[in-house]
Amino acid sequence: MPDPTKKQEIIIGKVTEAFPNILFKVMPENGAEEFLAYLSGKMRMHKIRILVGDSVEVEIDPYGGKGRIIRRL
Repeated sequence: MPDPTKKQEIIIGKVTEAFPNILFKVMPENGAEEFLAYLSGKMRMHKIRILVGDSVEVEIDPYGGKGRIIRRL
């Protein structure tokens, strides 16, 4: 169970590359290093499409794993 005292950081970025298994490379607006992100369950359930060049809102795992795309802007 995740630690409730750790907050997940939410950032805005742009999708730079799409991979076939619902993974995306995202470049944050603040110019930090690119990272991998996957689609959240709600976005999969409602079949929301993400294309290269879309702006997205991403939750970053506090433990340094992949990000989770939670919203398309």
